[in-house]
Parts: sequence; structure tokens; C-alpha cells
Amino acid sequence: MKISVELTLSPLQNEFEEPIINFIKKLRASGLTVLENPLSTQVYGDYDTVMGLITSELKNTFELIDNGLLFMKIVKTDRSDYEPTF
Repeated sequence: MKISVELTLSPLQNEFEEPIINFIKKLRASGLTVLENPLSTQVYGDYDTVMGLITSELKNTFELIDNGLLFMKIVKTDRSDYEPTF
């Protein structure tokens, strides 16, 4: 099953850039389709692969920060080719 996941990682501390950058770099290195914008990162692929990656990398990231929050939206389809029509 293919999914699309939108992630917004928000460390709730002053030193926040490095944990976010490292998290995104790990997602990029996965071989999955990863798209980024200033507010979120989207990951596309097989459910088990995407969710396994998010679970392991989020745990690693949360171990590096004192407080953090992850917003996640999941769509049950691969929307990586979406283009707005307006």
C-alpha cells in the first residue's frame, strides 16, 4: 500500500536547527521520494517502509532534543505527482 506523509517537526527549545536538519537528511538518504518546503517535509512510498523510517528516525531525533512535537498527516495514496490546477 502506498502512502503520502506530511511531517512538521518542532523542537520546543532554543537549539532546534541541527536536529531538524539531521532528521531531514536521514529521510533524504532513505531512497524514498522526499519533498520539502519551509513548513513541512513530505515522504512518499510503501506504508511499511515509510512508517518504519519515520519511527526509527523520529526516535533518534527525540533522543537528541529535550522537548519536541511532530505533526503528521497521512494519506492512503502516493500523491508525489500532485500539481495544483488553480
